Amino acid sequence: MMGSIFDKLGDWNPQFIREIKGRLKLFPILVTAGISLLGQVVLCLIQLGQYPEKKYSITAQYCLLGKDYQNQLQDLYKVVDKIQKQVYYFSSKANFDLEKLNAAKEQLKASQLEQKRVNDILYSGKFFCPIEQINFQSWWRDHWGYIFTSLSVVFVFALLVGGTYLLINNLAQEEHRHTLNFIRLSPQSEASILTGKMLGVPILVYWLTALAIPLHVVSGKAAGIAFSHIFSFYAVLIGSCIFFFSTALLFTLSTRFLGGFQPWLGSGLILTFLMFTLGISSSSLQVNHGAAWFMMFSPMFAIEHLFPNIFGRGYNSSSSPGFASLQFFHISVGSTLIGVVGTHLANFGFWTYGIWQGLERRFRNPNTAMISKVQSYWLVAGMQVLLWGFTLQKNSNYYPPSYFGKGSYYEPNNQIISNLPFFVIFNLALLFGLMMILSPQRQTIQDWARYRHQGGSSRKGWKHSLFGDFLLGEKSPSVVAIALNLLIMLIPGAIWVMLAPSLNVRQNNVLDWMLNDAGRFKLLIGIAMFFTIMMINAAITQRMLILKTSKRYFWAIGTVGSVMFLPPIILGMINLTPQKNALPWLMSIFPWAGLADAGTLYVLMIFAFEVLVLAAVTYFLTKKIQKEGESETKAMGNNPAK
Repeated sequence: MMGSIFDKLGDWNPQFIREIKGRLKLFPILVTAGISLLGQVVLCLIQLGQYPEKKYSITAQYCLLGKDYQNQLQDLYKVVDKIQKQVYYFSSKANFDLEKLNAAKEQLKASQLEQKRVNDILYSGKFFCPIEQINFQSWWRDHWGYIFTSLSVVFVFALLVGGTYLLINNLAQEEHRHTLNFIRLSPQSEASILTGKMLGVPILVYWLTALAIPLHVVSGKAAGIAFSHIFSFYAVLIGSCIFFFSTALLFTLSTRFLGGFQPWLGSGLILTFLMFTLGISSSSLQVNHGAAWFMMFSPMFAIEHLFPNIFGRGYNSSSSPGFASLQFFHISVGSTLIGVVGTHLANFGFWTYGIWQGLERRFRNPNTAMISKVQSYWLVAGMQVLLWGFTLQKNSNYYPPSYFGKGSYYEPNNQIISNLPFFVIFNLALLFGLMMILSPQRQTIQDWARYRHQGGSSRKGWKHSLFGDFLLGEKSPSVVAIALNLLIMLIPGAIWVMLAPSLNVRQNNVLDWMLNDAGRFKLLIGIAMFFTIMMINAAITQRMLILKTSKRYFWAIGTVGSVMFLPPIILGMINLTPQKNALPWLMSIFPWAGLADAGTLYVLMIFAFEVLVLAAVTYFLTKKIQKEGESETKAMGNNPAK
């Protein structure tokens, strides 16, 4: 029977059978089962170790009598304070009354004795909570909840960190042993091979997790969690596994130069991300801002939102933090179970689809670009939709509370300004990555420069023109493609700058910097300056990747990274603010910082200088590409001395 099952699985996905045959052996299965069961037993014993006994503290959480005594003690504090005021009152010369004073002192003494008695009961350690006064129902419900939450977190870390490490390590070893080349030659599709690896390589991690699912479901139900929420968590967890495992495969195919360090770096990055998001989710910080799509990569936020009763909130609590108030272009996506799960899965689906486009390109041809130029345009546009969608909220957003004790008001300008750091961080990171990914290397540029005219000379239409080749071609330089990606990023921001005054319906001072200090005209020039500076960096990147050295990627990353990020870091370290000198800021990747402290003519002069620098860099890059494209015969003809 097992043989027939394996035969059917082999017909469906031969790579899956290849992966599990070496792993599903008796000893590894038993060891994994032992680890899983032992962990569950230890987790339960830890919780049972806190079971209330005869000497259960009267001030402990589940002692009902202790709460009564604490309420009584609070009342006694108020009584003592009131009687002391009476003693002071009847002791004064104006209101002296010996009889009332003595009566008040007697009452004070009796109240203080009672206060001391109750205080001793609570805090002396000599008195314990009677068994019948312990709320065992709440104790069991809460501790089942602790077991459920602990298992949920363990599932996330075991699957994502452990599974990622195993996948990266397996694919890296296949690459090192050259067995991956044989797999590439098989008639299976890329999707079939990589799916087989995703399902087969972490099979023991799946086994470890599956053995804990019964306890997970039972503990969740005992903690008062609905089945719909439990299985919604499983759906989000499966979506996150597909996303992170796909990312791990693409990471491995794209970083062969790291060698044996690949699995440690990949799994370490995911571990760091999960720890970071675990800290944020447990602190109940609001995440309804432009980076919500990035935070949703971590299932920790799904745990915090799907199981609010474990964190002391009901399912319908309007004060529940996290994604409860999250909106996407004014559409509520965090207030319902379907909205939360659907948003997570849609986010995973969007990025996983993009990653698989890169996987299919890189698997058969490891030297091709991770994504094409056309795919980069869709990627950049998709990120802008996510950033703007989660920034524009109907009622509330990331905008900080008022310092004057009043509730904050919310409108598009407030929301956009408070989310600008997210726009800058994610777009800069994406641009830096696209410069490295889309820029062809030396040999590709040489082939393109020599043979481009042969491929498109007889074809009609703009797609086969030089401009079309720059925009769509796989082998052409990346500068024009980077320019189009920059325009996709910057045009929405430029439109907002022009429309901002009409959006300021409350006539508040949120736009003072934009309208009075810097001015909209200078802001638009600042956007053009950022475009120019990034184009200079794109040209430098392409030039570095034409170098003859085999370490050209390291040189490109080091050079462009230094040009982009070192100046603002150094300016911050030496405390050279724009108020002291706006020039270096206008020349950096943050030209907006110096706009308010520089005159319009000065800004235009700096912009003109940057345009000249871009023209010079582009000219020298063009000449270099033309030189690389010269045939060897022509090169020798131009140099007869050779």
